[in-house]
Amino acid sequence: MSTQECTLYEIRDHAAWITLNRPDARNALSAELVEELHAHVQTAGEDPAVRAIVLTGAGKAFCAGADLKRRASSPAGSDRVTYDTVLSHLWHCEKPVIAAVNGYAFAGGLGLVGAADIAIANRSAVFSFSEVRIGAIPAMISVVCLRKLGTHHGMRLFLTGERFDGEQAVGYGLVHQAVAADELMDTVQSFIDTIALGGPNAVKECKKLVRRVPTLSVEDGFAETKVWSKKLFESDEAVEGMKAFAEKRKPYWVEDGS
Repeated sequence: MSTQECTLYEIRDHAAWITLNRPDARNALSAELVEELHAHVQTAGEDPAVRAIVLTGAGKAFCAGADLKRRASSPAGSDRVTYDTVLSHLWHCEKPVIAAVNGYAFAGGLGLVGAADIAIANRSAVFSFSEVRIGAIPAMISVVCLRKLGTHHGMRLFLTGERFDGEQAVGYGLVHQAVAADELMDTVQSFIDTIALGGPNAVKECKKLVRRVPTLSVEDGFAETKVWSKKLFESDEAVEGMKAFAEKRKPYWVEDGS
């Protein structure tokens, strides 16, 4: 495991675990943390041994959003990686991204939840689109979060800045499952193990499918997915998967212990 100032990076059980590591600042998004996070996501995305990417936080917070103290003192104009670049990279990353929301997730921190493909939260985690309380708006994070919240829930939560817990986050569509604090990481691991049962290329293509199909008309959707399906069914991976099924054995991508 390599430790940097603001993040931890570890490969464990099919997954790259990226931990935001500024617990004294509730893992607020400093420029340094954003750059490290971006670099880690790139590394994980390029590693063939990584089947999923997990984002979580050190201490009692997942991510409290922008580091307002450092933001106020930072000079205008910078060549640093911007947060929207990180969110876009997570959204389009070929590997499934899982948010393990262990605690406070405020403002910009909710962008990571919105950009993740699967989100599991501690039931007692506290969420808030708190930007309005400081005279700002959840601008960039709305691009990923509104796709999950919809305008109905989004309008309420953006306007009020109210706090809500893990169970409520499930109801709003922002999180898939809320569990007890001591069950969070085991639950995340179960998702990692389940994802690893699928063909690596099929998992990658499924993520593309979910992103692509809602942007198409019904007619274009059928036309495009017909070609897509044929290509995948004729792939070496699918041939192996169907052969393994017929022979009642595991395909090559599934480890003996899985």
